[in-house]
Order: sequence, then structure tokens, then C-alpha cells
Amino acid sequence: MQSPKLKSIIKSLPETPGIYKYFDGEGVLMYIGKAKNLKKRVNSYFTKTHHENRKTAVLVSKICDIQFTLVDTEIDALLLENSLIKKFQPKFNINLKDDKTYPFICIKNERFPRIFFTRQHIDDGSEYFGPYANGMMMHTILDVIKVLFPVRTCNLNLSEANIKAQKFKVCLEYQIGNCKAPCVGFQSEEDYEIAVKQIKQILRGNIGVVTKHLKTLMTEAANEMQFEKAASYKYKLSTLENYQSRSTIVNSSIHEVDVFSLVSDERFAFVNYLKVANGMIIQTQTFELRKKLDESDEELLELSIAEVREQYKSTSKEIVVPFEMGLKDDELIFTVPKLGDKKKLLDLSMKNALYYKKDKLDQYEKLNPELKTDRILSQMMSDLRLTEPPVHIECFDNSNIMGTYPVSACVVFKNAKPSKKDYRHFNVKTVIGANDFATMKEVVYRRYKRMLDENESLPNLIVIDGGKGQLSSAVESLKELGIYGKVPVLGIAKRLEELFYPEDELPLYIDKKSETLKIIQQIRDEAHRFGITHHRSKRDKGTLKSELEEIKGIGEETIKLLLSELKSVKKIKEASIEMLTQIVGHSKAKLISDHYKK
Repeated sequence: MQSPKLKSIIKSLPETPGIYKYFDGEGVLMYIGKAKNLKKRVNSYFTKTHHENRKTAVLVSKICDIQFTLVDTEIDALLLENSLIKKFQPKFNINLKDDKTYPFICIKNERFPRIFFTRQHIDDGSEYFGPYANGMMMHTILDVIKVLFPVRTCNLNLSEANIKAQKFKVCLEYQIGNCKAPCVGFQSEEDYEIAVKQIKQILRGNIGVVTKHLKTLMTEAANEMQFEKAASYKYKLSTLENYQSRSTIVNSSIHEVDVFSLVSDERFAFVNYLKVANGMIIQTQTFELRKKLDESDEELLELSIAEVREQYKSTSKEIVVPFEMGLKDDELIFTVPKLGDKKKLLDLSMKNALYYKKDKLDQYEKLNPELKTDRILSQMMSDLRLTEPPVHIECFDNSNIMGTYPVSACVVFKNAKPSKKDYRHFNVKTVIGANDFATMKEVVYRRYKRMLDENESLPNLIVIDGGKGQLSSAVESLKELGIYGKVPVLGIAKRLEELFYPEDELPLYIDKKSETLKIIQQIRDEAHRFGITHHRSKRDKGTLKSELEEIKGIGEETIKLLLSELKSVKKIKEASIEMLTQIVGHSKAKLISDHYKK
């Protein structure tokens, strides 16, 4: 049976790759797992019965808390799971042995460096790329490197003196084109280093040059009728195109580093911490700070760094942070990366902090809906450049077909939610034909003239569904009523979701994902729906009425009575003469019955 806490955590889990950690009632880490889809994977533990696996059933029964870390891909989840299991060795995880560790590609620290895969990480100045979760892909990249940039595979000591002394002879690798024989001076050290630099770029993920070259080789082989060779290139190309050359969360060149990121709002700050050792993430945590004295982000991050490093006994000399720090310490280096592997680590940390913030705020707002309302209204006030929160918003929309049955609708939002009891329909009185501008001018004037006459409070924002023409018409009415400038008014154009203010030539563009634009779109769509519903009702009634008017001897009052009782022309047609007689009398009932019999 899930506790309310676990239900809430599972419900808020994202459907993205990551790792999850299960803790018991005493806060002891019991299990670490990976997932392509965190929500589905974690939820599966609690929806299945686990009759066949008693160990899993015991694990599930002891889960009291769940923590998770987001990553970019399933491979990253696999690698992070591997490093954390080795670090913490949870009770319910399989114990990972050293000989099961993932392989790296090593560029040896030597003259004319060799490039090979290894599971051993030796601190001798060599560069290691990886680890690689898929051995086939690792060997594919090595094969591609061999084709593009032939490098030596021997372990000879290619010192300058040995080469000058002609101690070596070319081998079979040179004969078959896999090596350019630097051992006998056929390839210079400078030329070899250029190839090594290009190989490093490929191993860092810049594989565009490789795929382009493979496509050329594949085309050439096909043109020369060497179809087996072309198929081989195609296979390598497809493998490479689906390949992530290395994990975005692991790089052996990053040794002892602490990574901190922070996101904040008016009340809270959320900090994520990643501890990296020997190129592997070995610790992750996200936590919340509640502001008390309007502390700055820098002050909050300084406090977090001090507390977390003390908690985890960190001795890392380098700390990666999202912005420059005023804190000075001769023993510490604060790095604000702009590019490269450390920037990717910082981005990963920021991704987790942002999600944690969203999750926590959602939980708070469910318990206290007023918090969400206040936040949205504050955001709208900022985005729309208003002087007060738009607690009361009204939106107008016109509807007609070729100028017939023109109507307009006014919908009202209060506290960012529809207030349907305040919705109003308008049957246009002074406009003939399809004239949106004149219709908008009429209904806006009528709406606010009545509100002024009845001494009602005016809205904090008026939204006009349409472009500059409709907006200008609404402004004319507001000026006639003497309230222009007292109530903000804007127009929203459907095509590009542009927002227009009166007397402002340039439109206002708001982030497509912002809650402000979503509220404006919602109220616009609601006005359109409400207006169309009224227009359709009026049009249908007009159509029904005109059809019944064709019956000689049946007047307007009789038609209203029939529609009031039977609701539709279809039911009037199907009604017996006895039923019609009860409604309108025998003589009129006979006229209606005879009309539909013809």
C-alpha cells in the first residue's frame, strides 16, 4: 500500500531518462536503478504484485522515500547507475566487480600515441574517453578511426634517437595500409599529432567529419560495384549516426570537482550538487532553501557550498558554479564554464535543480492554491508591463457568417480562472453586415457604459481578440466613455500570437511556454468558444423559425410555443396530430400535419 508521500512523488516523476534511489524509513539507501522513463519504471514497482520475486516484494514494502537524478540519455542513466552502485553498494543491488567496469578509449601519453581500449585507468598523463556502455559501438568508433586516421598499434619505443638509428623495420600493418610507419620516419611527428587532434575531436562527439567521409566512401564503393564494401560502410554509418561517442556526464580528465547550480524565486532557492571523482559522478543531491531576509543568489550559493562540502567531507580544490563568486579562497578555484565538459556537467546540475523547483512548487501550490494564483498574476503583471496584478480580465470576440446573425461575447477571468457567471452575450444592434470593427466598438461601449452606470468596478485588463483594427475600435469606445488610460487594453493576433498595445507600433512577444501567454490564449479561446456557441444557437433558431414560417396560417407566437414544447423541427414533424392539438389547437395542428404530409 503506497503512502500519500510516495503517491505524490511518483505522480510528479518526469517521463525522461534518469536514475532513481529507494530509501527505507531510516533514510538508508536500499536500491539504485536506471530508467529510460522514470515515471513508468518507478510506477511499475508499485503496480505489479511481485509474487514470483520475493526480494522485490520485500524491497517495495520497505520503500519510504524516492530520490532521482535526471540525465540526457538512457546510456547516461546506465553509466551513472554503475558509478553510484560502486560508490554506495546498496543492499538490494547486484554487487558490481571491478572486472565488470565499462571500457575506455585511451590515447597513450607517449611519442606517436597509441589509441586502444582498456578497462584500467592509469594516472600517467594519458587521456581516457568514455566509459562506453556499448562495446560494439566502441569498437565501431575505433574501426572508423583506423580507416580515417591510420595510427600505429605496436608498442615500440619510437624515440627520436631510435628512429634515427633505424632500429625498426616496417611491418604488415604498413603493407596493408593501417599505419604510415612513423617507426622508420615515413610519417613525421607533426603529421601524426594533427591526426591525433582530429581523433580527439571525434571522441568528444564531433563526428560530422566522420559521417561525411563514410558517406563518400560508401558512394564510391557503390559506383565501383563493390557492394559488400558499400554495405560495410553503410552499417558503420548507421551505427555512428545512432551513437553517442561518450557520456555527457563522464570524462576522465575531470578528477576531483564539485558542481553546484542554483535557481531561485521570491521565496525559495533550489540547489543541486554533483560530486565528480576520477571522471565519474559519485554523489548527487538537490535541496531547498527558504529565503528569510531577501538573500541574494550569491549569498545562498556560498552558504550551500559551505554546508554541503562539510556534510560530504569534500576536499575538491575546484568548484564549478553558474556565476562569478565574490568568495575568495587561496585553496579553492571557482570555475564558471562557458563550453566543454564542465559546462555540460553544470547544465546537467541545472536541469535537476529546475525540475526539483518545479516539482516542489507544484506540491506547495496543490496544498495552497492561492500561492499559484499570486505567482501567475505577478508573472502576468511583469510580462504584460502592467502597474497592478490583472485580477479581473475581460476578453471580447465577434462571431458572424457573411454578416448574418452577428453576435459578440465577453468572457471574464478572475484570479486567472474563468468566472462563468460573469460571461455576457451581445446581440449586435447598430451594425449591418460583416463589420468587425464597428461591432467591437458597439459591444465594448455597451459593456462599460452599463458598468459605469451601475457603479461596478472596472477590470484590470481588457483583451481584444483581433489585430490593430479591432483594438483601435475598442479604444474609440473607451475614449468616448472617458476610461481610456485607466484600464489597460491589448489585442492578440491569432497568426503569430502577437500582443498589441494601443499607440505602440511594435508587437509584444512573450515566451511561447510562459504561463502569461497560456492564460491570454485560454481567455481568447474561451471567448471564441462562448461566442460561437451563442452564434450557433441564434443561427439554428433563425433557421428553424424560417422553416416553420413557410406553413401558411402559422404565426410567430405559435412557432415559439411549438419550439418551446418540442424543441426541434424534427420532433414537430414526427409529432402526432393529437399531440399538436394539445399544444396549438386542432385547426393549427391540422395545418402543420397537412404541410408535412405533402
